[in-house]
Amino acid sequence: MSELWSLGKEAGLDKEMNRFTVGEDHILDTVLIEADVLGSIAHAKMLSTIGILTDEEFAKIRRELCKVLAAAKKGTFKIRQSDEDVHTAVENRLTKKLGDLGKKIHTARSRNDQIIVDTRIYTRERLVGIQEDLLRTAAVLNDLAGKHKNVPMPGRTHTQLAMPSSVGLWLSAFAESLMDDLKVVQTAAELNNQCPLGSAASYGVALPIDRQMTSDLLGFAKVQNNVLYANNSRGKIEAVVIFALAEIMQDLAKLSNDLILFSIPEVGYFTLPEKYCPGSSIMPQKRNPGPLELTRAKANAVEACLYQIMGITRTLPSGYNRDLQETKGPLMRALDTTSSCLRIIRLVFANVKVDKKRLIESFVPELFAADEALDLARQGVPFRVAYQQIKRKLKTLKTSDPTANIQSKTHLGAPGNLGLDKLAAAIDAAMAAVSAERKRLARVRKALLNL
Repeated sequence: MSELWSLGKEAGLDKEMNRFTVGEDHILDTVLIEADVLGSIAHAKMLSTIGILTDEEFAKIRRELCKVLAAAKKGTFKIRQSDEDVHTAVENRLTKKLGDLGKKIHTARSRNDQIIVDTRIYTRERLVGIQEDLLRTAAVLNDLAGKHKNVPMPGRTHTQLAMPSSVGLWLSAFAESLMDDLKVVQTAAELNNQCPLGSAASYGVALPIDRQMTSDLLGFAKVQNNVLYANNSRGKIEAVVIFALAEIMQDLAKLSNDLILFSIPEVGYFTLPEKYCPGSSIMPQKRNPGPLELTRAKANAVEACLYQIMGITRTLPSGYNRDLQETKGPLMRALDTTSSCLRIIRLVFANVKVDKKRLIESFVPELFAADEALDLARQGVPFRVAYQQIKRKLKTLKTSDPTANIQSKTHLGAPGNLGLDKLAAAIDAAMAAVSAERKRLARVRKALLNL
């Protein structure tokens, strides 16, 4: 079957040119089949309320779209290169089964607003999963911090020994950071949760369509009002989403790098789970932190997806441009990468071993220098004077009890007062909200399939 936009066989696109312009859409769009079906059902329902479709015609279209979804789940609905994309594949199927009725489905919409709504639906679902993965990872870190909150650990600045810290402080720092990342993800999800349907090719249509209705049927928070901006925002919203993902990956990369350093034999604070550590093809003794190294690298890959999309969209003129086709792949790759890295980090930290003995043995007198100076300040010595006094006798300092040291620091957020219960409560509350959103989206899907 020819492309839907072709004027006929004699005007068809050159085959090599067609392969080039299709690119990887027919592959990537496999994950958009459900979104395209849901968007088409909502659009068809709206068309039935303005007289383009009868109720009977809508019912036939909805039934056939449900069959497309069922076939996709069985793996029997394929998007061929000749289809070009999911929209054409679905419409071709409707036309094949319903004849001219199938050709009515595209009334008042363009592939431009179709792909945006498909991407928004897909991204909305994926961001729910990202939030779940993030919260579960934060919970693992927070739980591990609680189990080892009183285990001392040398703190470092400039990679050098600095002051007494704790395993709990280190782990909960990343748990808290992930919770800030969650806020960025939530903002991205809010921006994504706008319905572009009805913007068509960027300029609306001369029909009395009900954009609010389709938005409500699809469970969006709002209609994206300006029809030109709806299309101009393609790539912009994706970039915001990937920025949020990049923030998560920055934390995972830093956390991975820390654990790689702290688990080397010369340091030995932690022991990595052997089942997650690939070996060497030549050195029998090796237990390599491969998953952590890959996570560190993949943070750069996600950031590259962000720059790729921003570079594509930065100088485009208003309205649709084919360049925007190239924003789909980076978005999907960034979502996949971030989700997989969150799960991997969660597995590693759920099974990592803490060597308390090695940690305590690693404390040397210089780690207590700042605390010695502060103790003098507590006695009334001006701090700058105390600093110089301690600096002059660094070689005679003695090692204090590191456990007592960290437990003595009880101000807000210090090693002796980490607020882990509050963090756990915040994680639980956020997970409840995410669970409620997943249930809401399930209700939206069920209602559309049963209209």
